[in-house]
Amino acid sequence: MKKILLSLCLTLMSLNAGEIKIALAANVSYAMDDLKKAFNALYPETKVKVTLGSSGKLTAQIKNGAPYQLFMAANMKYPEALYEEGLAVSRPIVYAQGSLAYLSSKQQDFTKGIALIKDDTIKKIAVANPKTAPYGKAAVEAMKRGGVLEEVENKFVYAESISQTVSYAVTAADIGFIAKSSLYSPKMAHFKEGVNWADVDPELYTPINQGMVVLSNGEKNSEVAAFYTFMLSAKAKEILQKYGYLVP
Repeated sequence: MKKILLSLCLTLMSLNAGEIKIALAANVSYAMDDLKKAFNALYPETKVKVTLGSSGKLTAQIKNGAPYQLFMAANMKYPEALYEEGLAVSRPIVYAQGSLAYLSSKQQDFTKGIALIKDDTIKKIAVANPKTAPYGKAAVEAMKRGGVLEEVENKFVYAESISQTVSYAVTAADIGFIAKSSLYSPKMAHFKEGVNWADVDPELYTPINQGMVVLSNGEKNSEVAAFYTFMLSAKAKEILQKYGYLVP
């Protein structure tokens, strides 16, 4: 009986004292601190370790054996590919829908819409690498549909992730296409809507359905399952909405 109780205690301790390794699309980094706090209010002993990057680069790392247990991507393409290749153990689901915004450190006339970026005053445009970053792909799609891509492509300053794009947009470029969620960070409060930023017309790009999947390394891990469940909870959705996401 004592052995059974000891075994049960050790099991419970392991449930509450582990570490979750999450591969996280950079656009979610702004909401992740609040998400972690809310999760740790329920599971105070569980450490949530996050690695940020573009969805494409994180997928490449996973394929090369990176020990992530949960993947929260910026679109559905990458988790679906991992599931099809047997590197994920749960079917990818949409946990949030993101949107694009323009950002500039200078005052801009956003009433011009996407034609604004053709102005001579806009000499450099920050864009996440469309080959690896879904928000970069959406930005290029928006410019193409808006009929300005060929005129402005030579102005591009490429960033490796959407968080780097935010940095470039206010330092190395005159304007940038960013994840709207980044604007809800306290550090971004001094940028004003209609002055420094505005929404990109959602009709110009395919909806950005962000996908989540449990990876092979997270199979049968109760803490990974707990975080996965938490991300679908009303509390997590409330936090995501606070950061400008639409939630299913």
